[in-house]
Amino acid sequence: MQRITITTAAVFCISVSAMSQHHVPSDSLTRELQEIVVTARQPATKLVGSTLVSTIAGSSLQHLGTALEVLDQLPMINVDDKTVSVVGKGMPEIFIDGRPLRSDDELVQLKSDNIRKVELDMAPGAMYSSDTRAVLKITTRHNFVEGLSLTDRAEAVARRKWSANNMLDLNYRAGSWDFFASGLIARNNSLIKGTTTNTFIFEGKETVVGSSQNKEYPSTDGVVKAGINYSSGSQSFGGYYRYNQERGHFSNIGDEWLDDQRHISRDIYTGKRGHSHRWAIYYDNKFADRYLFHFDGDYRHSDSKNDAMTTYPDGNTTDVYSCDSRESSLWAGKLYLSFPLAKGNFIVGTQDSHTTTSLDFMMLNSEVGQYIPSSYNNAEQTSAAVFASWGRQFDKFSISTGIRYEYVDYLFKVNGIKQPEMSRTDNHLTPDISLGYSFNEETQLSLSYKMATLKPPYSHLTGSLNYVGMHEIEGGNPALKDERMHDIQLFGMWNGFMLQTDYTRSIDTYAFIKRLYPAPTLQLLMQPVNIDVSAVDMYVVWSKPIGAWTPNVTFGMHKQWLQIDRTHYNRPIFSYFLDNVISLPGNFTVTLNASGQTKGDMHTNRFGSSWFTLDASVSKPMLKNSLQIKISATDILNTRNNDWSMNTCGILVEKRQSYDHRGISLTATYRFQPKKSKYKGEDAAKSEMNRL
Repeated sequence: MQRITITTAAVFCISVSAMSQHHVPSDSLTRELQEIVVTARQPATKLVGSTLVSTIAGSSLQHLGTALEVLDQLPMINVDDKTVSVVGKGMPEIFIDGRPLRSDDELVQLKSDNIRKVELDMAPGAMYSSDTRAVLKITTRHNFVEGLSLTDRAEAVARRKWSANNMLDLNYRAGSWDFFASGLIARNNSLIKGTTTNTFIFEGKETVVGSSQNKEYPSTDGVVKAGINYSSGSQSFGGYYRYNQERGHFSNIGDEWLDDQRHISRDIYTGKRGHSHRWAIYYDNKFADRYLFHFDGDYRHSDSKNDAMTTYPDGNTTDVYSCDSRESSLWAGKLYLSFPLAKGNFIVGTQDSHTTTSLDFMMLNSEVGQYIPSSYNNAEQTSAAVFASWGRQFDKFSISTGIRYEYVDYLFKVNGIKQPEMSRTDNHLTPDISLGYSFNEETQLSLSYKMATLKPPYSHLTGSLNYVGMHEIEGGNPALKDERMHDIQLFGMWNGFMLQTDYTRSIDTYAFIKRLYPAPTLQLLMQPVNIDVSAVDMYVVWSKPIGAWTPNVTFGMHKQWLQIDRTHYNRPIFSYFLDNVISLPGNFTVTLNASGQTKGDMHTNRFGSSWFTLDASVSKPMLKNSLQIKISATDILNTRNNDWSMNTCGILVEKRQSYDHRGISLTATYRFQPKKSKYKGEDAAKSEMNRL
């Protein structure tokens, strides 16, 4: 149950922790229609249509260190261990100079003093996948230098376990050509402690199934990337290759128990190994001084193998062994043409992909194999979409609208046999519209509506089951349907205050439940199922520089309406975020961030309260800004709460867990003639890559 537990918690961080303050991805029509130039010495954020535009160059944020640290201090954006989310929107698509973010490491590679501005589009149009709820666009400063540049970043993190990583970035520019290469080696480790109890009525009496965990996650990751760019006149093209390899050894030392019987010691070991290859190309051409043609192509292949071993040292319980092999491939292309039309800007294009993914699971214990059999699952999907969007500025009034049509053919097989009830062909038509009005420089208002189709991750569509304990199983659900979502958003800004209100109605979204599973012995199964839920997210943000101090204050609420059988999951979650950046003499920059939230429901989970958590950092550039040293402390008071409970199908699950958040880190970054990469490609199928 651990894997699903972590996933559920991550969903909470994305959707609720996002109740803080930040997120966004790529090109917005609004930005093209109305460009804002700010020369303030402190960070200035303006609302342009449905896009928040924050100027970083010349502000106190340019000395923070990396793009990731800048994003964490911006309104409506939240960063949790390299995971970027937008308040009430979840994970955004992220673009740097028009190219899609390929890895979270790129936000660490990009230095804060190379960022010109950050744009957060809260109502992205039809040119993005229908499940894109926010787009974050980062524009860098044009500071190219002929010859070689180098950036090396080393970091050591001390929590319950030690972690360390080193990242080297090389760039060579000669005339119109730009050659780049980078490498990363990381050794990560964490320790999570907790207990899980399941209380329910079985055979007419109250029954308790429990377990304790001490989970350790050591892993070694290596990434290499190399590519070229060419830019001359109105044309540019480029490409790159990226290879990623991962090795890990997961262990969980604990015990299990049933009712008041003797606790049984249980040790779980999982060896993981995997790698992935990715190729990407792009071509960009502006002709006749009005037409912009852009093409992106992507290919990605990955495979991984896991060997799991659950042993019982007492010798009275049979050990359980299993293994699985996962493999996936993705071909994708995106092409669009942009040109002026009716005094506005018109974009028309197509986005297509072909995905194959397989999971081969083998249960090597014959007794357990009676209810968790070996299985071989294969999924194949072909998607073809066409889209069109148009936007225009009328003095103080702006409008952007679009429509997207997508054809999806999905084939699912088990043991080589097509499953007609799981396979399907869909046709999706998703419109969007956004209206904005600027009363003056300090007061703006926007209203938007979007219909979207969201596909579940492939890991949730598997028909395989996993052994968790003597009485617990977890698995996917190949019968999951695509979610249909309607989203209405009101966004306003006045004199440093921002208000964001979002109403969503989701049909056939998914949530996790736990239920009794038919088997020769008592078994509980945790898996995702389709649900219908409505929710309102409301956030008030205040951000205004006061001398050398830049505060950012957010108060938010998430309230949902969900009923499964006779159980209601309607308790609201209230949250706050207090972010502070202080510029001190001697080029010292201090951050002090506090946050908290109340107990409340997110889908079928009720998350515990965390009234006050505190993070801080101190950074200073040295050697004429070539070297930067930063010391950070996270969860200083050790108050971050990761507990949750779930009450579904008559089973009450209570999870008490202590994550590995409290610690300190030391980062040193050295740069020699730093400069940005000019890769202008975009992600041809961002949503499909997320699902894989």
